[in-house]
Amino acid sequence: MKTTFGRTFFAVAFLLLAVLLLVGASFQMLVRNLLVRQTENKLQEDCATIADLAASYYTDGTVSRENFFITLSVSTRMGDADAVICDSRGRLVLCSDSPLGCAHQGMVVADAYRQRVFAEGLVCTTGQVQGLYDDTRYVVGMPITDRFTRMPVGLVIVSTPTSQAMALLDKLADTYLLISLLVVALAVVLITLMAKKHSSPLQDMAKAASDFGHGRLDARVSVDVGSPREVQELALAFNNMADSLEKSEYRRQEFVANVSHELKTPMTTISGYVDGMLDGTIPPERQQHYMELVSNETKRLSRLVKSMLDISRMQDQERIPPESLTRFDVGECVGQTLLSFEQKIVAKDLNVEVSFPEHPVYTRASQDAITQVVYNLVDNAVKFCPAQGTLWLEIREDDGKIFVTVANQGEAIPPEELPLVFDRFHKLDKSRNGEGWGLGLYIVKNLICRHGEDISVASQNGKTAFTFTLPLVN
Repeated sequence: MKTTFGRTFFAVAFLLLAVLLLVGASFQMLVRNLLVRQTENKLQEDCATIADLAASYYTDGTVSRENFFITLSVSTRMGDADAVICDSRGRLVLCSDSPLGCAHQGMVVADAYRQRVFAEGLVCTTGQVQGLYDDTRYVVGMPITDRFTRMPVGLVIVSTPTSQAMALLDKLADTYLLISLLVVALAVVLITLMAKKHSSPLQDMAKAASDFGHGRLDARVSVDVGSPREVQELALAFNNMADSLEKSEYRRQEFVANVSHELKTPMTTISGYVDGMLDGTIPPERQQHYMELVSNETKRLSRLVKSMLDISRMQDQERIPPESLTRFDVGECVGQTLLSFEQKIVAKDLNVEVSFPEHPVYTRASQDAITQVVYNLVDNAVKFCPAQGTLWLEIREDDGKIFVTVANQGEAIPPEELPLVFDRFHKLDKSRNGEGWGLGLYIVKNLICRHGEDISVASQNGKTAFTFTLPLVN
C-alpha cells in the first residue's frame, strides 16, 4: 500500500530529476552551440589573417618560406590552431607544424574542395582532413588572392581539433553533474523531512480513527501550530466529528437505558398483577381493581411507544412540510386542549387562571403539532402541580409573535436542571430514581423547533412556566 510519504517522495523526486535533465540538456546544447560558433569565428579570423599575410609574401607565383615561416608560426600559436598553405593547384607547400620539411608537403587537396573554396571564398566544415590529421576537426578554408589581379593563387586551411573546443564543455558537464547530485541529495533529505512532518498528523488521524472504531471514544488528534492549514482544519474537523459521535453514543446508551427502564416498570407491574390473578394471590373481588391498574399500565406503554414513533418520524424531517401548515386561532386550540383535562383538574381540585386576548389570535402552523405541544405542557403542569394548586395559561402578542405560556404552581426546578428538562427521559433526581419528564418535553421542543420557533422554561418562587412562540398572521 502506497503511503503519503512514498507518493510525495517519488512524485517530487521524479519531477526534480526531469527538471534537472531538461535544464542540463538545454544548457549543454546552448554552450555547445556557443563554443562551436566561437571556434569557427576564431578560425575564420585566423584564416583571413594568414591569407592576407600569405598574399603579402607571395612572389613570382610562390610563397617565400623563409620570410613567411616566422609569421605563420606566430599566428598559429597565438590562435591555437594548425594551418597549411597550398598553391593554386591544391598542392601543400607549407605547414605550420614543420615548415622546413613537413611530411605532409606534396599532398594535394581534393579538387572539389579546392574549387569550392575558390568559388565560395570561405568554407567551414567539420570532419577529418585526410592525409593530414586523424582526429575530427573544425576546418576553415580560404583562398589566397593576388593583390593586383585578385585571382586565387593558393589557399589556406586552418583547423583545430573538436575535442580541444569541447574540453570546456566537458568540464562544465562534470561540474553540472556534481552540482546536480548535490541538489538531488539535498532535495531528498528535505523532501523526506517535509513529507514525514506532513504525513505524521495523517498517521495520527488514522490511528485515532482506528481507536475510535474499536470503542475508544475519547481518541483525539493533536496537531502542531506549525502544520499546514489544511492539516489543522482536517484535524479540527476530525475532533469535532469525534466529539459529536461520542455525545451521540452517550445519548444512545442513555436512551436505551432509559427506554429499558421505562418499559420494564409497567411490564413488571402488568406481569405481577396478571400472575397474581392467575395463581389466586389476588382474590376475585379485587381483580376488577387490578385489571384497571393493568389497563392503565398498558395505556402508559402505548403512549410511550407512540412517543418513540413520533420522535423517529420527527428525526426524518428537519422542518414541518408546507402542506401541513394551516391558519387557525391559537386561543381556540389552547382552550379545546385544556377542556380535555377537565377530569384530572377536578380530581386534584386545581385552580386555573386563563389570560387570552378578547379577539382571535391567528397563526400559521401545523394545528395537530401545536395541539400536541399544548397537550404535553398541560399534562406535565397538571401532573406536577400539587392538589389545590394553580395552573396558568396565557396568550399574548408582541412584535409579530404569539407567546403561549403554560405554568403551574409547585416545587421549583433546580437551576442546574433547567437546561436539561428538554432531554429525553431526563430525571429530576437520578440518584433516587425520581419523577421523570419522559419524552413529552423532548417532543415539544422538537415540534416547536421544526416550526422555526423557540421554547423556554423558567422556574422560581414555586412557579414553573414554559413559553413557546408562534408567528402572528392576523
